[in-house]
Amino acid sequence: MLGPLARYLRFLGYDTKSANSLASGNRREDSILLEMARKEKRFLLTRDRELAGRGADIGALHLLSDDVLDQMKQIYKAGLIEDSLCIRMKRCPLCNSVLRRATCDEIKSSDYAPRYKIGKDFCWCPNCRRLYWMGTHAKNLEKRLIDSLKK
Repeated sequence: MLGPLARYLRFLGYDTKSANSLASGNRREDSILLEMARKEKRFLLTRDRELAGRGADIGALHLLSDDVLDQMKQIYKAGLIEDSLCIRMKRCPLCNSVLRRATCDEIKSSDYAPRYKIGKDFCWCPNCRRLYWMGTHAKNLEKRLIDSLKK
């Protein structure tokens, strides 16, 4: 499963669909993914060598490692992500919805928002109803990505 990879790419602002959103056990999953990638002009990232071969015409990338940082490095070296690696807070890392600026009420109603940051830049997922901000978690993720990819 590439769920962690999808979340990393979403943190970087990439519109990322995941096989996790398909019904489990669907025998046509590979065909559906290929069809979706072709129709929507998306890159197909997979750990499945056979699926990557079937998607060679669309530039499918066979990911060699189970480790998310190694996967990010392979994608980076393949030129599929930009050189500026910064957390963009544009997409929900869980559902891929476009984030919007949070209202004061949404911030105040959150049990986990740092109170000292009220009035700062908070983002809201209208689908998941989750609050995001550029805190230490996001900064540490950004540093980990940069350190890993620039080696």
